[in-house]
Amino acid sequence: MTKMAKNKLEKEKQEKQTRSDKNKKIQQEIDRDVAKDKAKKVGKKLFFDICFMVLFLSGLFAYARYIATSGLLVKEVKVNHQTLPKNFDGLKIVHFTDLHYGSSTFLKEVKALVKKINQTHPDLVVFTGDLIDKDHPLDEEKEEMLANELGQIEARLGKYAVKGNHDYQSDSFDVIMEKSHFKVLNNQSDLIYQEENDPILIVGLESSNLGQADISKAYSYFLNDVNKNIYTITLLHEPDYIDEILKKEKCDLALAGHSHNGQVRLPFYGAIVKVKGAKKYDDAYYRIKSTDLFVSGGIGTSNYPIRLFNRPSINFLRVVNEEKKNND
Repeated sequence: MTKMAKNKLEKEKQEKQTRSDKNKKIQQEIDRDVAKDKAKKVGKKLFFDICFMVLFLSGLFAYARYIATSGLLVKEVKVNHQTLPKNFDGLKIVHFTDLHYGSSTFLKEVKALVKKINQTHPDLVVFTGDLIDKDHPLDEEKEEMLANELGQIEARLGKYAVKGNHDYQSDSFDVIMEKSHFKVLNNQSDLIYQEENDPILIVGLESSNLGQADISKAYSYFLNDVNKNIYTITLLHEPDYIDEILKKEKCDLALAGHSHNGQVRLPFYGAIVKVKGAKKYDDAYYRIKSTDLFVSGGIGTSNYPIRLFNRPSINFLRVVNEEKKNND
């Protein structure tokens, strides 16, 4: 091969290498541009996802704090029990609990509560604790205001209450209950008569968390087997304590609070947080052998001022004895 041919071949080889390098460089530039575009798209999507999540969580918190804690549901339920005396058939009981005044409940909410209760024209009104909130102590002005409002609740056969664990933090509970004419049952019972001499019994226990719940003392009316046949309503703050009560005594209807039914709930899951004293019984209703246990979700909030899928509520119970009706 001549020198000229060799030079030509070498030149062609160099040109081919140059074209290959150029093509590789162009491809690298294209790949970089594609990567930049992809990174921009991912960054843009991530930015919008974060913005959406922030807005969603902010909206959810605003709803849980300001909307879900407002308003008041009346949960009406019929309770049928064969022990109920004929003269008490159709007994109307309003059960409210866990006001936690100053948390998410203020004067406006208390006025609405009193109005709702009186609209039901109850025979009995019962409160199952935590009128006070440990983080929001009351001064004399607020005590007077609360006593004045709760004193306007009308109940034909009486108003009864038990203390919640927060109510042991000060003397405000006792002052307000006395001024508003609620009878506080501290491990005590009371006979309720209506027309005929065939009463029902209402029993109230101190808090099992901070009080000194005494079952024997509270049920001391059950001195003989005859008395044990009486229709019995039990008020307690912490619902889990019902198991200890039923080991020793009879109870037809038990009303409790404390759990707030979880305060924050999720569909198909239930309560997110369960508190001591309401880890077993945190939902709204349980049938335990022959005992009906109602756990009210309450009015206010505790620890954190939010609710979700669990609006403030009261229970309106109509207690009947349908068997007696049918026999009559």
